[in-house]
Amino acid sequence: MALRNIRKEEDAILRKISKPIDKITDKIKILVEDMIETMNSANGVGLAAPQVGILKRIYIVDVGDGPIVFINPEIVEQSGEETCQEGCLSVPGKYGDVTRPAHVKVMATNLEGEQFFIEGEGLLARAMCHELDHLNGVLFIDKATNIEEL
Repeated sequence: MALRNIRKEEDAILRKISKPIDKITDKIKILVEDMIETMNSANGVGLAAPQVGILKRIYIVDVGDGPIVFINPEIVEQSGEETCQEGCLSVPGKYGDVTRPAHVKVMATNLEGEQFFIEGEGLLARAMCHELDHLNGVLFIDKATNIEEL
């Protein structure tokens, strides 16, 4: 495993749309291990592949119950609305209020190539939406109000 450099907001790769993953290879598994280590080292709750310079549709979320790997994720259901303050490892020192769905259901593939569904509310829902935005070239600051710099 290795720590990877987290790309910052001025890096053009963060504004590109990631490509689907056709096959789960050893290279993808190594990427996931590195992303988990990188996210944990930075005290994050999520990390998307573009944030480490890889334009693949994969992200990791860990809201305290261990890391969840999402390959080719899609939101299949959403409801409600919730506004909370967000930050991002790629936008250090900035925070802002972002309105996101209060409840989401995501369909994705795991590292074994199996499709799964996961429902989330609160921080889990917010993290899944935030990381999915990264796969589409969107940063939280594009949606945020009341942006503060610390």
